Amino acid sequence: MATYAIGDLQGCFDPLQELIGEIGFRESEDRLWFVGDLVNRGAQSLEILRFVKSLGDRAVTVLGNHDLHLLMVAEGHAKQHRKDTLGAILDAPDRDELLTWLRGLPLMHSDGEYAMVHAGLLPSWSVGKALDLARETEQALQGSDWRGLMAQMYGNQPDHWDDALSGYDRLRVIINAMTRLRICTPAGHMEFSHKGGIEDIPPGYVAWFAVPGRKSANATIICGHWSAIGLLAQKNLLALDSGCLWGRSLTALRLEDRRIYQVNCPKLAD
Repeated sequence: MATYAIGDLQGCFDPLQELIGEIGFRESEDRLWFVGDLVNRGAQSLEILRFVKSLGDRAVTVLGNHDLHLLMVAEGHAKQHRKDTLGAILDAPDRDELLTWLRGLPLMHSDGEYAMVHAGLLPSWSVGKALDLARETEQALQGSDWRGLMAQMYGNQPDHWDDALSGYDRLRVIINAMTRLRICTPAGHMEFSHKGGIEDIPPGYVAWFAVPGRKSANATIICGHWSAIGLLAQKNLLALDSGCLWGRSLTALRLEDRRIYQVNCPKLAD
């Protein structure tokens, strides 16, 4: 059995099928890990959702910011942006089934030496603490007050973690870190406007994974979200968003030996 971690799809179904063929995926034996952002901007988000859902326990998927955006739009708490491509899902006959399945996905997954999250972890969080916070937030997303959480989810404040946080503020920080984080101060204050590379990070901030002494550094974190830095494979970091949506490549990495597979992608977004 092999496990393949795959970068952000964002509605790019045809490259995913090509990549699955390239790795020789065996449905009866192998497993696929998806780093989130299954949907949006690409033209085949509906096909992606149906396919990944059909894999059942052969796939593990964590929620990304675009996946949450779809849920927010569906509930009327956000408007579609000009480049969004969510209409086919919202109009689909199996819309409710797909959205319920999506809302039931985890924010974080861990197995052995690997932990997977869409964006990143705050420097004060160990993997164990982050998993506990993820489970807490997942219970809220799947609980009786999930619509209340949706109504309060968006916002950039608070911008840092405090164990004393409670209610929607607490959940918002967890969601923002796990689905939106790219850079923060060494003390863990998040900044969300930067979408460039590592070389032009604003003064006072660093890449979340470069914070000295971050408590999750003893595990290998698998993530996506930051297409500007491309594929980045380090001892304790596997950043897999290689910009398929932008006409670069879609990446899979086999966890057992860290072999990398890539397919070229057509440019779908400007």
